[in-house]
Amino acid sequence: MKVIEGGVCAAKGFRANGVHCGIRKNHSKKDLSLIFSTVPASAAAVYTTNLVKGAPLTVTKKHIANGTAQAVICNSGNANTCNANGIEIAEEMSALAASALGIAAEDVVVASTGVIGQPLSIDPIAAGLPELVAGLSDNGSGTAAEGIMTTDTVRKEVAVEFTLGGKTCRLGGIAKGSGMIHPNMATMLVFLTTDAAISPAMLQKALSGDIANTFNMLSIDGDTSTNDMVAILANGLAGNPEVTEEGEDFTAFMQALNSVTIALCRKIAGDGEGATKLLECKVTGAADLATAKTVAKSVICSSLLKAAMFGADANWGRVLCAIGYSGADVDVHKVDVAFSSPAGTVAVCKDGAGLDFSEEKAKQVLLEKEIEILVELNSGNAASTAWGCDLTYDYVRINGDYRT
Repeated sequence: MKVIEGGVCAAKGFRANGVHCGIRKNHSKKDLSLIFSTVPASAAAVYTTNLVKGAPLTVTKKHIANGTAQAVICNSGNANTCNANGIEIAEEMSALAASALGIAAEDVVVASTGVIGQPLSIDPIAAGLPELVAGLSDNGSGTAAEGIMTTDTVRKEVAVEFTLGGKTCRLGGIAKGSGMIHPNMATMLVFLTTDAAISPAMLQKALSGDIANTFNMLSIDGDTSTNDMVAILANGLAGNPEVTEEGEDFTAFMQALNSVTIALCRKIAGDGEGATKLLECKVTGAADLATAKTVAKSVICSSLLKAAMFGADANWGRVLCAIGYSGADVDVHKVDVAFSSPAGTVAVCKDGAGLDFSEEKAKQVLLEKEIEILVELNSGNAASTAWGCDLTYDYVRINGDYRT
């Protein structure tokens, strides 16, 4: 398996584009994206567990209930959530895209992201669709990634090439996510495409299994969005024997999927609202996987620790504190903690007690852009990783005037 260029257009038969249609006031910001497969594809998705859900999620669930789709349309700047006519608008978005592409409306995945509770007019979307469709390209992943961004500062895309049944396959994705990220059974907005042949049931199994250890282990600010969705289309154009059951090919597909989702997790965490650092909490030596995951998520979600990382302060007591209130059954007298980065590694805690360490060395380690928080529980062999970012002044500034 190798990393390649192309994002959602890396796989055969996928084209994409992104344009400014007028939903957002800033004309330099793209606000409408489209991904299209030249042939019908197996489809699967996971969604937010927030009880308040965006209308597009309801429509998408209905559309891909049969396990197939051929296009994804997504707008930014307006979440189409908590609107009386939200379902109607989402259905109309699907119908307009389908008409322009010559496919059935039921084969369109629809998504929205942006401000909650503001009416979404269909007019700019209808006006922008001709340009959007006309510009579809097998080099259009980048513009599509830009069209789904809100407070993101960089576009997020990745792709890999791998082999299934002797055939070369590709899998790629784009993601939107910077704030309001604390998913459970879903995440932000992520769209994945592959030319591998895999049945809808196995595609759903792969996606649901993967996110438990990737996107569900990601937190920026502790808020779970109303519009979180991960959707994947698999059109089979690679020509491999269709994956219909677990086995060697399914494992290979899962590995490719996991490499893409982890890469997107890291990109999202590193681009958290106002963030200056990517944080990665690696928990090892846990009694079981559930304990490892609980501890990793608790540490990465700690606002106090995130603030300390912003200030390059090796305040390891905040790690122990987060472990203590996590609810995990942990013997705190066995816990070791270290901070690591390209500048080196500094051990700060052994058996639940502080170690003498160089504050100057720790400062150097924590001034780097990517920091690992290493937690050894010394109680077993299970491990887990969670991703997040530091908490900065800019996070408050960005969210203090989000609607303006």
